[in-house]
Amino acid sequence: MTWLAWRQLRIPALSVFAGLIAIAVVLAITGPDLVGRTDFSDEDVMFGGTILVLYLLPAVIGVFWGVPMITRELESGTHSLVWNQTVTRKRWLTTKLGFGLLAAMVAAGLLGWAVSWWASPIDAHAALQTEGGMLSRMAPVVFGARGIVPIGYAAFALTLGVAVGMLLKRTVAAMAVTLVALAAVLLLVPNFVRPHLLPAQTETVPIVARDITNITGNDKQGIIEIGVRSPAGAWVLANETVDPAGNLAAPLPSFVQDCAPRPGQAPPDRGSLDECMAQLGIHGYQQRLTFQPGSRFWPLQWLELALYLAMTALLTWFCFRRLRHLS
Repeated sequence: MTWLAWRQLRIPALSVFAGLIAIAVVLAITGPDLVGRTDFSDEDVMFGGTILVLYLLPAVIGVFWGVPMITRELESGTHSLVWNQTVTRKRWLTTKLGFGLLAAMVAAGLLGWAVSWWASPIDAHAALQTEGGMLSRMAPVVFGARGIVPIGYAAFALTLGVAVGMLLKRTVAAMAVTLVALAAVLLLVPNFVRPHLLPAQTETVPIVARDITNITGNDKQGIIEIGVRSPAGAWVLANETVDPAGNLAAPLPSFVQDCAPRPGQAPPDRGSLDECMAQLGIHGYQQRLTFQPGSRFWPLQWLELALYLAMTALLTWFCFRRLRHLS
């Protein structure tokens, strides 16, 4: 049964691992050149490309490994032949899932390690920034392309593809549903789950003109919000102005709105704007930062990996339950 599982998976698996080898060669050649640098503006394409590849890998595994693993057998009827050759249903599914999960997790782990190594000089420099000019490894889109969480993504994607395939029994339809479901999970977890895996830290700081990093506004509403420097390397969840009583100041007070440019008028110079912003501090307004500090990178990595492995286990249980109803 192991030999059969390998023969069925070998072409897609070898294709993926061949691609990983090519990526690893590129990273190994370009990586040493990043050490000791402080300007990485010319690496935007590579930086974004490595992130994209790590998000595409689970999609490829789920759609092209997971879905055909079962639906191809169901559509062709070969599963009945195997079950009549002294191979039980549970052994059949255990071997297929076990082999696929091992290959998927190894592929994602190797790629995640290679990309994390290549990007380590960039991540180290970004961890020192307080103005948000560079994406730190705590940023949601970067976090999922670092460390060990890609292993969880790959395992979940594979079992998701298998589960959807067993449910729909149609390869093309199962591929589409798997892709949509995986994309939804990868979007929902960073926005609604990851911020709460550990209690966020809150810090209230005085509003000082030199610490203001952004002022957002328009002609109709005036100044809507301001932002101040964040803790180095942190993932900022909220950067909001509060009044002397600690309540959210929305909208900002009228004396600040007068600083906003009006239709037909030139925008105020920086000095006038800074002086106006300083009035917030004089009137007792402060800036409240809610964030996950950079020091929590690895604890959050382990917790999110555990979350995806738990979802993988739940899908695996569903697959074995569903196996009873396959004919």
